[in-house]
Amino acid sequence: MYGHSHGYGRESIALQREVNVVNIPEGTPGTLPAGHIVTLYQSLGGNFTVTTEWGYMVRIAGEDADALGKEPPALGNLASGTDAGTVERNAWEILKTIFDPEIPVNIVDLGLVYHCGVRPREDGLNDVHILMTLTAPGCGMGPVLQYDAEAAVKNLPGVGDVRVEVVFDPPWSRDRMSEVAKLQLGMI
Repeated sequence: MYGHSHGYGRESIALQREVNVVNIPEGTPGTLPAGHIVTLYQSLGGNFTVTTEWGYMVRIAGEDADALGKEPPALGNLASGTDAGTVERNAWEILKTIFDPEIPVNIVDLGLVYHCGVRPREDGLNDVHILMTLTAPGCGMGPVLQYDAEAAVKNLPGVGDVRVEVVFDPPWSRDRMSEVAKLQLGMI
């Protein structure tokens, strides 16, 4: 469990500076010191999931990519504009950058996002309300995915308050997955 004997050809990286992390799956924040050796487990949607020297998993946000000596992710598909329609399109687009750390498919293609509603406010900002579910009610990643969705949408231009609600009715099923997701997971 020391990160170097896994043999999967995973990249080990010494952190270039102290960095904030989120513990998986609890979703609690923490920090890792400069020089700590992490092993890159997954880099999807701009976040990095890594294993620490102590053998547990944490997530490092895309904007802290420099601590890993990486480039921060580019979000190319966002439209400019802060009207409700554009905010809603951008919200769906940014939700596609969020991945369940255990499945290499984004939460939109997995069919986990049930609803994304945008309500314009008098101050020109828009409140966003998202209903999402998890692949299983006991999924320990719930708080992390919920936090990710909220943080990503909050960073969009023109967004005021963001509320992400996790619901289990209707329950998620594989039928909700996009063709892309089914192909990626070898189900077709």
